[in-house]
Amino acid sequence: MTKTQTKAAKPEHDVSVHTEDVTSETDDGADDAAEDTSNSAAADDNAADNVAEDMSAVDADDDSADDASARGSVVDRKRRPKGGTRRISVSLSLRAAVLASVFVLLLTATGVMTWLYFGERGKVETQQRQVADDKRAEQIALDYAVNAATMNFQDLNAWKGKLVKGTTPALSERLSKAATQMQQILVPLEWNSTAQPLAAKVRSDANGIYVVDTFVSVLTKTTQAQDNLQSTATYSITIDGKNNWQISDVGGIAAVVGSK
Repeated sequence: MTKTQTKAAKPEHDVSVHTEDVTSETDDGADDAAEDTSNSAAADDNAADNVAEDMSAVDADDDSADDASARGSVVDRKRRPKGGTRRISVSLSLRAAVLASVFVLLLTATGVMTWLYFGERGKVETQQRQVADDKRAEQIALDYAVNAATMNFQDLNAWKGKLVKGTTPALSERLSKAATQMQQILVPLEWNSTAQPLAAKVRSDANGIYVVDTFVSVLTKTTQAQDNLQSTATYSITIDGKNNWQISDVGGIAAVVGSK
């Protein structure tokens, strides 16, 4: 019995020891957990402190950046007007120079075109005036030649009047003498002639003095020729355009009468 009790009592001792071990282990685990919790809380506190410090640092950096930006803006505002004004001045100067150059070019081109226009216009007007003067001289010479070639022995005074019409005083005197001499030939021959204009052309023009070659068709009847004679008379007539377009010289009249 004693051995049995002894054996029975031994397990109790083991249970107690085991319980103590469990209890001890439990206490150790709790302590460890508490310690871990404390360490975790401390770590969290440290992390929070670090975050706060980081935020403070960020805020400080932001403040520094804001201050730097503000200082930069002030500096830019101080510097910008000078640089901007310089750029604007340079831009305006270049623009003014370009505009001035364009204006000068346009003015030059306008002047050249105007000079060319008036130069060509002057040439055209001179040519037109020259053509008009030539035609006037040719018409004067042609009218005179027709009148000079038209004669009727029964009315030679009318012919004499036309012969000296439009001539200078010096030429008029010469022609009057020539007509008186020719009258002595025209009357006995019973001279009767008519004329038609053919052509007239300015041969030369020297400072307004025109020499015109004139051609007229002449139909003549005399006592020596029962039939009408057809001929072409040529006159060289000089006209002074500066002296009221008067005729200053005539050649060919004597040759016309003498050929008959």
